[in-house]
Amino acid sequence: MSLLHSNIIGDSGKELLILHGFLGMSDNWKSQAKNFVVKGYRVHLIDQRNHGRSFWSDKFSYGRLTVDLFNYIQHNNLKSVILLGHSMGGKTVMNFAAAHPEIVEKLIVADIAPKYYKPHHQIILEGLSSINFDIVKTRKAVDSELKKYIYDWPTRQFLLKNLHWITPDKLGFRMNVAVLKNCGEQLGAALDPEANYPKPTLFIIGENSNYVKEAIDGELILEHFPQSEIIGIPDAGHWLHAEQPKLFFEKVIGWLS
Repeated sequence: MSLLHSNIIGDSGKELLILHGFLGMSDNWKSQAKNFVVKGYRVHLIDQRNHGRSFWSDKFSYGRLTVDLFNYIQHNNLKSVILLGHSMGGKTVMNFAAAHPEIVEKLIVADIAPKYYKPHHQIILEGLSSINFDIVKTRKAVDSELKKYIYDWPTRQFLLKNLHWITPDKLGFRMNVAVLKNCGEQLGAALDPEANYPKPTLFIIGENSNYVKEAIDGELILEHFPQSEIIGIPDAGHWLHAEQPKLFFEKVIGWLS
């Protein structure tokens, strides 16, 4: 059995497990984790399969991501957890909470709905796939290559955080681009129509984001999560925790309290 890699911050308190989004990694949540620790939480920053420092696999689906999380929780002997997931991580925690409501005390879903999303990362994945690390030897050179596909500087910065030295003279990405570039349908999959989690749930969304709109998605959210509340973060898009970190934390910790 392959276990997910995690960075556990804090020595005691309620167990808060945070799952990153597509092409991200647990390191993206370090600043938020430190804030939660101050409020009495023990935070597990988890890399999902094919991301960060976790194992690579040619199998990728929310069913498998849910099993990965279950194995992690069992291995760490966690009896009750609070789950927070962003984007792809949000889909994972929704699936997990519906499958194992007895383990999940509360659920927080950041800027994703339980609906189907069409594949929409093709240009980014094409850019990532284009990098030949036998030729491209520096972070600056990787950025120059990505710029041919991705004009947005913040997006490139986000992706470049995945660079690491595979050997002393060869760079590579931490995410498994070869597998992830072919998993668009699995990534966008809707929650099973029968999936239901009856405990307190927070959907926290960026008001400038196109991923979730309360007027459009609110009814579906309530069908799956009848004890849910939706809170919007102004002046924030899909990466709401990075765009409005202070307000994001205040809203989440206020809801948890």
